[in-house]
Amino acid sequence: MKVFFVLLGGLLIYVPALAQKGNNEIRKGAKLYDTQNYSGAAKFFQNALNKNSKSFDAVYDLGNALYRQKNYKAAMSAYQKALPLTKNKIHLAHAFHNIGNIMMDQKQYENALKAYRSALLANPNDNETRFNYAYAAEMLKHQQNKNNNNGKNNQKNQQNKQNQNQQKNKNNTNGKNNSNNQNQNNNNNQQQPQGGGMSKQNADQILNSIQQEENQVQNQINQQRVQMHSPNPAKDW
Repeated sequence: MKVFFVLLGGLLIYVPALAQKGNNEIRKGAKLYDTQNYSGAAKFFQNALNKNSKSFDAVYDLGNALYRQKNYKAAMSAYQKALPLTKNKIHLAHAFHNIGNIMMDQKQYENALKAYRSALLANPNDNETRFNYAYAAEMLKHQQNKNNNNGKNNQKNQQNKQNQNQQKNKNNTNGKNNSNNQNQNNNNNQQQPQGGGMSKQNADQILNSIQQEENQVQNQINQQRVQMHSPNPAKDW
């Protein structure tokens, strides 16, 4: 299911009616914003903010213009600065909602939930925020399940490495024992020239046995890797 995160207030810029410092710049910025000239609009909103640092309209509108340019870090800063500048519940809900959207874009679903929750506390009747809150909760659950699966896979990989190292150590030990046995047999051959030592056929059999064990271990590892990398069935969210 395709999700469109609504940027509350993103299409309707706050344009103050009262004559205050910076209001002319806000109006000019709003006109550019309506024509999708977000870069030009941001300059006017910033000029308005420079003239009146306590203007919620200026800093919030600046956040919207920056958001539209996908400058999420600067937009986040603007929305956070806007929060203490108003007691209007709707304004607060809009700012928190858009903060939640930025968190969703960055896949920070837990922080998105916190922002949407704050927006709903300010305006419980907003359907778009309720929808985004539910979707963020579902995505957080999906992310946590994915992280748990990755953790299990890492544990399996570590266990496979340990098993492989143990097998190598076992093979090395067998090789040393075979070497010691061969040296002992050689010594016995020198002392008893007429006794029988290890034949080439016996040596080949031992080497083949070791090689088969290594191949079996490697096959098990390869099978586990295939299972770990098999794609999961697609899910509709």
